[in-house]
Amino acid sequence: MEVHIRLVGRGDLAAQIYRQLREAVLDGRLRPGQRLPPGRDLARRLDVSRNTVGVAYDRLTAEGFLVARVGSGTYVGDRQPATASGPRAAPAGRGVRPRAVWRSVPVVPRPPAPRYDFRVGMPDARLFPLETWRRLVSRQLREATVRNTGYTDPVGHPELRAALARHVGVARSVRAGADDILVTQGAQQAFDLVGRVLLEPGDRVAVEEPGYPPVRRLYQTLGARVTGVPVDGEGLVVSALPPDTRLVYVTPSHQSPLGVPMSLARRSALLDWAERHDAVVLEDDYDSEYRFAGRPLEPLQSLDRHGRVVYVGSFSKTLLPMLRIGFLVAPTSLRPALSAARQLTDWHGDLTTQGALADFINEGQLSRHVRRTSREYAARRERLLAALDQHLADRLRPVPSVAGLHLCARPLPGTDPDLATVVARARAAGVGVENLTDYCARRPGQAGLVLGYGGIALADIDEGMRRLAAGFATR
Repeated sequence: MEVHIRLVGRGDLAAQIYRQLREAVLDGRLRPGQRLPPGRDLARRLDVSRNTVGVAYDRLTAEGFLVARVGSGTYVGDRQPATASGPRAAPAGRGVRPRAVWRSVPVVPRPPAPRYDFRVGMPDARLFPLETWRRLVSRQLREATVRNTGYTDPVGHPELRAALARHVGVARSVRAGADDILVTQGAQQAFDLVGRVLLEPGDRVAVEEPGYPPVRRLYQTLGARVTGVPVDGEGLVVSALPPDTRLVYVTPSHQSPLGVPMSLARRSALLDWAERHDAVVLEDDYDSEYRFAGRPLEPLQSLDRHGRVVYVGSFSKTLLPMLRIGFLVAPTSLRPALSAARQLTDWHGDLTTQGALADFINEGQLSRHVRRTSREYAARRERLLAALDQHLADRLRPVPSVAGLHLCARPLPGTDPDLATVVARARAAGVGVENLTDYCARRPGQAGLVLGYGGIALADIDEGMRRLAAGFATR
């Protein structure tokens, strides 16, 4: 491999080569067993004599950093001196700082899955049709396909856009043609593009309270004034929207995290409000493919008659988050700007994955997968509700919900449990649950637990709830 060595002047060149190679071994850039360039090749590249490089190699070999193998070459030694300290940190850069808003935005790592995983936002990877997906990806990676593909249209794979328009039209009554679809790297990139195109610094964004924290943080980093608007049994309280709101973010089909659907009356009121106040509604339809009771309500996008709604969907819940495929459907007036923003920030996504998903939809595989997984998730939801009733009926009451991959449970009036302690005790017992307070921008926040059933096996739900209940009992 090529080794970067910088020589300054003409004095003691062998010592300079020695020090830089030694440092590369000590900080891990050159790993044990890695082959170094032949001395003659390195000498030619550095424009020094072969003997100069030989002196540096011999010294490093004598100290145990390198090993010479006759007829094979020079390698980094398998056993390094105790002074090896691993990679060095980058310079501190004391005068370099991010904008102030970024100092309060945490990077939230995803910890290893607990034994009893009731965390939110994860489908069951064991249900993913891996063999079918492998076949479709292999089809996309044919030599002719790869050879003819370079930088392309930022709006996404044309076959996927057409397939998505048909799919959301049938499955969700979304009014869209292929030209209306813009493919993104998950829903989060769609939210980012909408913010870049619509928001000036200081514009107001209204989000649900409680609501989805990554969206709130995203728009804060773009310089928006983000205001939480309360949610009740019918969804977002439209009458509480500030009159100067530019963008309203909502999850009307399955409110995140409470799970309540937005009523038809409230949907109509929101659209009327947006038209009167010249605002845009960002509709996040993140997991409504899974519906277990009741009739589905029309999405805001299909009710919109004034071009006020941007509809966002993704495949993180129906397939896998790692695929990073989302999409948005925007009014005609926004499409050129959104396409330009997509090109400037990311150009385009992974066409192999997008092409495979187009085939997955066109072959009917997505519809079959959703039907099959719906039966499994419905069984888990029923088991979770039964287990809550058996183990925690005197502590928690589920919030009514008929869709999605999670539900919320609030404490019974008068109980006032210390849910932060309950969550910590559950974690110690191998149970992963989420605190409703973490979805609230205002403090102290609302009391409750958010329980996902996408990532836990049906047979594990009862034991998980029993262990969660034990965390209450030992308070």
